[in-house]
Amino acid sequence: MKTFFLSFFTLFILFVFSCKDTETNSPEPKLQKTQTEVPEGVQPFAEYIFSKYSNVRDFTITADETEAYFTLQSPARELSVIMKIKKENDVWQQPEITSFSGKFTDLEPFLSPDNLKLYFVSNRPVSKDSTNTKDMDIWYVERVAKTDVWSKPKNIGSPINTKADEFYPSVASNGNLYFTTIKKELKSEDDIFMSRWENNTYSEPVILGEGVNTIGAEYNAFVAPDESYLIFGGWRRPDGLGSGDMYISRYINGKWTAAVNLGESINSKDMEFCPFVNDSTLYFTSRRSNVSSKEDGFTNTEELLTEINKYDNGFSRIYKTNFNYR
Repeated sequence: MKTFFLSFFTLFILFVFSCKDTETNSPEPKLQKTQTEVPEGVQPFAEYIFSKYSNVRDFTITADETEAYFTLQSPARELSVIMKIKKENDVWQQPEITSFSGKFTDLEPFLSPDNLKLYFVSNRPVSKDSTNTKDMDIWYVERVAKTDVWSKPKNIGSPINTKADEFYPSVASNGNLYFTTIKKELKSEDDIFMSRWENNTYSEPVILGEGVNTIGAEYNAFVAPDESYLIFGGWRRPDGLGSGDMYISRYINGKWTAAVNLGESINSKDMEFCPFVNDSTLYFTSRRSNVSSKEDGFTNTEELLTEINKYDNGFSRIYKTNFNYR
């Protein structure tokens, strides 16, 4: 009997150490990111959606981040349509054409702070009886509640829209409208203007000061709901990192301060544009490219295509980053 117990004990010890060795040699399980983790730096937005397209831009999102709009364009921009995506069960669904777009050249959607108006740019005819397209005007659709459908598009009219092109509307909580246009008499490129909403009408637009505008091109301005700051694009400025960078100017003591480059943590050597801030997240469009060659070249086709088709490959796509503007 003693011999039996000794044999059993020996087998038990061998079994325990055998299991321990097996566990030690097993690969470590891969950790999965949780929903509570906050990514650092610039990140692709909804990569599984936007990686399918070569030319998207102009992102705007509701305050609760369950509904978003963007512009989808053909590679050469012959087609330009405003799309909508909705979040269901914490997952962004596939894009759909909005009820008011798809026939004309539409772009640059912008949701008002209360999410009940959506401004955009279009070349559609102003008259219902006309089929002739116009220059680019600012339009809007509206709804009584967020669950309602959008109204028919309405032209914002004068004094904002003119015979020239107007672009990239951005609206503060008080209704003041910021947008981009070119005034030939100013002998400068694109400038950013503001029109006050007073007595249920828009005032004559005024150009923002030298803190924002230069003789070069300024464009795609996002104004904070309280008008405390403005983020906009500046083309090939002396302190720029690339073709077009994003800058921030603050409104202090009735004046826009000298704009500051958002820096290389956000801007790249390529073009950044179309900013939109919700809470502490900055969404924007970028044509950044991190495609790189190999010292010894590529011999594997799959590896080459993976490098070429990465998200940040120079195509116009949507990104996001944490943004503390206080």
